[in-house]
Amino acid sequence: MAKETAAQRIERIKVEKDGLSVLADIYEYAKGNKEIEPEDIDRFKWYGLYTQNKNLQDEDDTTLYFMLRVKLEQGVINVEQLRCLSKISSDFGRSTADFTTRQDIQFHFIKVADLPEIFERLKSVGLSSVFAAGDVPRNIVTCPVSGIDQDEIYDTTFLVHEINNYLRGNPDFVNLPRKYKIGISGCGKHCMGHEIQDLSFTAVHTDDGVLFAVNVGGGLGSNKKIALHLGYVREKNVLDVVKTVTAVYRDHGLRKSRKKARLGHLIDEWGLEKFKAYTEEKLGFKFIDKPLFKATPYAQREHFGIHRSLIEGESYVGCAVNGGHIGADGLSDLADILEKHRATTIKATNTQNFIILDVPEQNTDKLAKDLLDINIEVNPSPFKARTLSCTGIKFCKFALVETKDEAIKLASYLEKRFPDFSENVSISLNGCPNSCAHPHIVDIGLSGIKFKDEEGNTVAGFEIILGGNLEGENSNFGLKTGIKILPKDIHRTFENIIEQYLGSERKGLTRFLKENMNNADFIASLQSV
Repeated sequence: MAKETAAQRIERIKVEKDGLSVLADIYEYAKGNKEIEPEDIDRFKWYGLYTQNKNLQDEDDTTLYFMLRVKLEQGVINVEQLRCLSKISSDFGRSTADFTTRQDIQFHFIKVADLPEIFERLKSVGLSSVFAAGDVPRNIVTCPVSGIDQDEIYDTTFLVHEINNYLRGNPDFVNLPRKYKIGISGCGKHCMGHEIQDLSFTAVHTDDGVLFAVNVGGGLGSNKKIALHLGYVREKNVLDVVKTVTAVYRDHGLRKSRKKARLGHLIDEWGLEKFKAYTEEKLGFKFIDKPLFKATPYAQREHFGIHRSLIEGESYVGCAVNGGHIGADGLSDLADILEKHRATTIKATNTQNFIILDVPEQNTDKLAKDLLDINIEVNPSPFKARTLSCTGIKFCKFALVETKDEAIKLASYLEKRFPDFSENVSISLNGCPNSCAHPHIVDIGLSGIKFKDEEGNTVAGFEIILGGNLEGENSNFGLKTGIKILPKDIHRTFENIIEQYLGSERKGLTRFLKENMNNADFIASLQSV
């Protein structure tokens, strides 16, 4: 009998017992009465749980530890929730806590025995880890300043809430072919990143009022594609499109290979016109045909600093968290600062940062000073503002190198080396060839890889990826340069790139890198580091 493929195994275990049903087993495992079945470990993902790397475990520690991802709908965390998350981190997660690129937060060193208490604490403050991972609709990404930004095109708060209500734990979508990512935004800066979502809706001013541009099939990793434009719909039809496209993906997605199971792969196989026509037939109406909108360049999609809110007397404050790492103390300190200055709520961003939504105008400067005392910056340097990092080898089984600490050290080094640099720059440190930290859409990306050094030894390091940018139809993925560096060479490599840019005509780092991605002399100069 032929050996089961990875895809066949996952499809079988999802049919035998769906991911949501594993909760009862989690509670039994927590009692310690029986061994955890390996196939249930896969199902744990439906509750935001992944096994983690054993690098930081003591040799005599045989505990099975997990990473736990908590789903933050619309990225929202209030003061009570901040305190709850801080206590979960300190009581059960060795004080770990990191913001993610889907407006979630995640912890490490979580033990199965503690999950019932953790789930109960989350529930008590209106939080959950359901559908934070697994072959399901993941957290909907959206603009963190929706409803309060002076320059927004449309307030999508209620719309996203309505769609979350439809998708949240929906048993109809408990078994999709693979993960499925939706984005909805009315942001004037297009911060949601519609180009890399499986399905996205972007509010656009048109001669027919505000319409939502619908894009499909975007993604990174094995589905590295810029999303394709289907057309426009009115706000009242957005939920209908979500329902229909999600059902089409569920029923027709390619399940024979895990690497070919994302929505973009189905669209590749069918062709966009067939996919569009089939979707329109199911919807019972056609997409509205309008010219494509002009998208903001990726490095300019940010909301840092102090801004007047649409709510009179209030400001919102965009904050940078170095490497997305905040920890238990950071969450607790942040809650204290919010209460001190009479603010109540933050929203996580898709760049591992956050916005404080409702600061009384007269308190903003003092709040910013207090945040700086806990290493959170309101006016961050370009290097700290947009430096993404994945979980890294400390906790991730797939990572080959450390990223989180390296990202923090890199941003600090570049700040000191180039204190007057004020242009937009986006950076990513990714611990393996996958794309959790989005290395292909930033100016300078590092992707973890193993290679032979000059002595012929196999070593772990990074491959340099240059010139990625999201900008609507002008988007492009970064180019793999073939240059491989050791972690000790990260600082000098970035220093070299910035120095060469400063010696150029300085028309923007994104443009400079795009123009030099295939420049042999430029590539050779990096190789010589």
